[in-house]
Amino acid sequence: MPQLGPSADPLFLSFQLALAGRYSIERELGRGGMGIVYLAREVHLDRPVAIKLLPPERSGDPALRARFLREARLAAKLSHPNIIPIHAVDDVGGFVFFVMAYIDGETLAHRVRTRGPLPAAEGARVLREAAFALAYAHAQGLVHRDVKPDNILLEAATGRALVADFGIAAAAGDSLGEGVTGTPEFMSPEQALGTEIDPRSDLYGLGATAFYAFSGRLPFEGKNATEVLAKHVTEVPPALASLGLAVPRKLAALVDRCLAKEPEHRPASAEALAEQLGVALEQRRELPAAIRAFVKRNGRLDGGGSLAYPPVLLGVSVGLATFYGNAAGFGLFALGMTAGPFAYFVGAARRMMLLGFAREDLGPSFKAEIEQSREELAIEHGRGPTRLEKVLASTARIAWPVLGVSLPVVVWLTFANPLAPAAFRFVNNLTSYAALIALLTAIPATTAALALLERRRDVSTEMWAKLWMGRIGKLAFSVAKRLLGHRVLGTAMTHRATELSLGMAAENLYDSLPKETRQALGDLPGIIHRLRDDAQILRKRHDELHEALADAGDAATTGEYAAVRADRDLIHDKLGDAVGALETIRLNLLRLHAGSGTVEGLTTHIGLAVEVSAGVERLLAAQDEVERGLKFPRETAATPV
Repeated sequence: MPQLGPSADPLFLSFQLALAGRYSIERELGRGGMGIVYLAREVHLDRPVAIKLLPPERSGDPALRARFLREARLAAKLSHPNIIPIHAVDDVGGFVFFVMAYIDGETLAHRVRTRGPLPAAEGARVLREAAFALAYAHAQGLVHRDVKPDNILLEAATGRALVADFGIAAAAGDSLGEGVTGTPEFMSPEQALGTEIDPRSDLYGLGATAFYAFSGRLPFEGKNATEVLAKHVTEVPPALASLGLAVPRKLAALVDRCLAKEPEHRPASAEALAEQLGVALEQRRELPAAIRAFVKRNGRLDGGGSLAYPPVLLGVSVGLATFYGNAAGFGLFALGMTAGPFAYFVGAARRMMLLGFAREDLGPSFKAEIEQSREELAIEHGRGPTRLEKVLASTARIAWPVLGVSLPVVVWLTFANPLAPAAFRFVNNLTSYAALIALLTAIPATTAALALLERRRDVSTEMWAKLWMGRIGKLAFSVAKRLLGHRVLGTAMTHRATELSLGMAAENLYDSLPKETRQALGDLPGIIHRLRDDAQILRKRHDELHEALADAGDAATTGEYAAVRADRDLIHDKLGDAVGALETIRLNLLRLHAGSGTVEGLTTHIGLAVEVSAGVERLLAAQDEVERGLKFPRETAATPV
């Protein structure tokens, strides 16, 4: 907003005169139907504050004035890190106002208008913090009644979201009709109808705010307020997932639930909403840049140099065969096609280990990339395969084996008839001719099938995930570790699940023990791996059951879901046992290194860990049986990693 001097605004002069000695007004920050906001300094405490002044044309109404002061004083009692604190509420010289903390930042509305929609992770965090603020206010008996992007501030220094103006909109008499107060674009159906509202009305407003934050557009638009209100009451908003946004499916579904017409179909409370947003944030935990770059680029042989490598190698090999014989040429080609890529893998693994990352860090990263790609492709191309895709998929089942047989035959016959005056003499051979035809037919068929398959699945990422998490990746990291010795840097563990961090720490401690001590501990690495893998499976299943209960809303508290709740709690307990066993092993290994522990003491704990692992495996087997009888489908990843 432009700075307004005293000569430009008579109200500024009058208001400043009334506040002289208490507050020094610097400039206007903004204005709207509720009033005018000024930036000022509190004289005695020498701190910046924001002052919201009730519009003078409304402050003359005694009933409205009394209601505004009452609501503002109630809001002033709120003390929460995500609520803008109100320092004072006053009526001086006919001016009715309240003084709140000044937040150096911008509103959510301004952020979206100037820089576009929020990324999914950032948006989920902002909404979660706003939900925490609403939950606290609701517990104090206050309903906001005007949740919208303009009432959510984002602090510049920290990114923290703070909610402003609790209960003030209705108190200020910002009326759109008999009993209707608020902002039309973000108003719940029951609020638009002027009926009694409860905290779930604020959840509708937060849902409309989320819709705007993620898409940059309003759920309903119209020529006037009446038309917008009518749409809130009668029309279903477009599903957020239908807009082609890079918003996780579960997060989009949560926004849609907040926009349900009936309050009972929305999340049960702001606290429940914050918890579900927390699950979405945990699933989208930010991964370090080095791992993201590895998953998308650095761990793949699909750059320009990689594409040029095979034909160049083939040419060099044919030349070598011409001068030194077919065996030499074929041997060079075979060696180059195996040793060359593997050397690249070892180099990539070495770079990751120098940064402090391990092969175990790649699994969750590939899985997250595959899941994100699956969501984006489902939005872009729909969920079901077309008829053409089905036909090409059938063709690919035949083309793949043909390609696998014909390619080696053609390569071998190329070296059997080395490049000389009769460069393609082998074509006259019936066998090689048939192999060449099969190869030329299989390549385009396979390419077309893969191109259409990429519309549904991130085939490339799935392939590299299997390679890196399989034997080749394990061998590459093993060789890289031998080459590095102890030159491995530490790294932050925030991206790792607890069981992964504990397992890796225990494994490193075991590897650094003397050889005779390691031999005395038996297959401790195998036990560590089993516990770590068991814990990861348990965590995944716990999250699935927890999400299913969250999706069920209020129904999750009924007897129908009692078995699901019991299963979730049991899995939670077993997860704690598995993580606790890993922690115990790590601590005992630390004691061995420090000289305060014994092999016998650790052996006892290893036996207990084996019992925990056996109990977990029995539970997982039983859970497989239970899940077949559940009424909701259990999601699985597109490809196991």
